[in-house]
Amino acid sequence: MKINNELLTKGFIVAGLMNISGVLTFSRIFTNPVITEFDNQAMSNFGLLMIVLWGFAYITVSKNFYNLKWLVAVFTLEKLIYATHWTKWMTTNNLTDVLEKDKMAGIFYTIYGINDWIFFVFFLFVFIRLTRERLN
Repeated sequence: MKINNELLTKGFIVAGLMNISGVLTFSRIFTNPVITEFDNQAMSNFGLLMIVLWGFAYITVSKNFYNLKWLVAVFTLEKLIYATHWTKWMTTNNLTDVLEKDKMAGIFYTIYGINDWIFFVFFLFVFIRLTRERLN
């Protein structure tokens, strides 16, 4: 199956929209204190704002990612870091505690790492593809 650049462009846009809409929705536009309470390092309001900015970065390069192989590598690494952080968080915290305190925060913690793992694989795929194309 050949995946064309138009489909990959849509992947970058979806990745960006997931970051932006996910953070803004579940944080209630940065007013949900429960998200920051349970991970005040990565999920502080500043950290959440940076996630939104990453989302805008994905969208910004969506139409010319094929010229930005090393930036795609940075996106890959960024998603790996967040996904790994989430996996560690899930193994050392009780999600039920978050859900009982605030359903929106609990849903956020339930899904954000899955999203990051999915887009880590996506960005890795794109990076590998761009690397192989440059070799040919």
